[in-house]
Amino acid sequence: MLRLTKSCACALLALAALLGTPARATNNDPVVLVHGVLGFGPESHPLGSFLYWGGYGNIAAHLTVYHGPHTVFTAQVGAIASNWDRAAELYAQVKGGCVDYGAHHVARYGYPGQAQKPAGKCWAADPANNPDNYPLAFYPQWDAAHPVHMIGHSQGGTTIRALIQLLEHGSPDGDEGGGELYKGGKVGWIRSVVTISAPHDGTTLRDAVLDVLPNLRSPLRDILDNELAHWELAPDGAREFNRWALTSPSAYYFSVGTLATEAGAWCCNGTDRVLAPVQNVQFQYPRADMIPYFKLFAGEWIVGSLAQPGMGSYTQNAPGRVRIDSAWFPNDGVVNTVSMRAPSGHPVRDYDGKAVKGTWNFLGNYRGYDHFDILNWPNNGPSADPIYERISDIIFGL
Repeated sequence: MLRLTKSCACALLALAALLGTPARATNNDPVVLVHGVLGFGPESHPLGSFLYWGGYGNIAAHLTVYHGPHTVFTAQVGAIASNWDRAAELYAQVKGGCVDYGAHHVARYGYPGQAQKPAGKCWAADPANNPDNYPLAFYPQWDAAHPVHMIGHSQGGTTIRALIQLLEHGSPDGDEGGGELYKGGKVGWIRSVVTISAPHDGTTLRDAVLDVLPNLRSPLRDILDNELAHWELAPDGAREFNRWALTSPSAYYFSVGTLATEAGAWCCNGTDRVLAPVQNVQFQYPRADMIPYFKLFAGEWIVGSLAQPGMGSYTQNAPGRVRIDSAWFPNDGVVNTVSMRAPSGHPVRDYDGKAVKGTWNFLGNYRGYDHFDILNWPNNGPSADPIYERISDIIFGL
């Protein structure tokens, strides 16, 4: 029944888009898509034709023609880097120039051997003056008079928040060796931010997985335990990040949540009964149509562990740490749904058809979409196209 309801809802969204009067565009600023952890650019996946934004489809191309034409760029930043480092790369990629991570920042937080200005990591702002044949910058004219929209999935959302903070306020340590990004004063360069399945308050996936057999190595553990990004992905680190990366009064903020677990029931709740034949109504369990790998961590127990709580039941209340209670149980296999709405302590409201600047406009939780369904990766489930069409109508109507 839930699957039928989801399908009907998506069909109604699509029908409304076809039959309704298209939203009148009041701007046509470029859009920049920013990927999350382990993300990749349109030309860097080993399978070649598989895209981060769309799988075997193409979300960027769809946004380009939907009520378009629009200009849509797809960024590629560090797959397991910190929000700061990814923001520095994103800035150079859009504006042009060479990546500068900041002298003080690298000295204090950089990984061993990290260069402040890595050789060759550059984008050319002027195609007529590009002796080193660097890739061309997306939008060299980028400034307050020529703003952009940014859409970020997962950590892409928090990366955009870091970029806005640096653009407007610069580095908290002052001069970072002369880099333009760290001087601040760049207010209004980003017209709108849309975050999709973003871990604004972190994700308990990191804590739950790292608590399993501390000496066990796995690709997922290596990623989550990496010093470059793991702290900001954990609830405690996200709390610290949220105190620095403020919500700007000069930008529009929108957020989208995803949910691919269900409350426990004795039967018929659409969950994977092979993994969880006996369920507790207090906890959450992965839907049968969740991408299989993440089912191992999303439910009451981490599959294969010795009674280690998964995201669907993980709690902790240690002094000085972020309290994790039952509100955190629903998730999309990677991020807790409660974390996707907005950063704790920042202004937020439910979107009612009118966007408010300087506050988070929550577009709702999309049930049945796991962390990668929302990107149209191959999996059983509804298309995410109607969601991106809704986002397009909103941002180009600002």
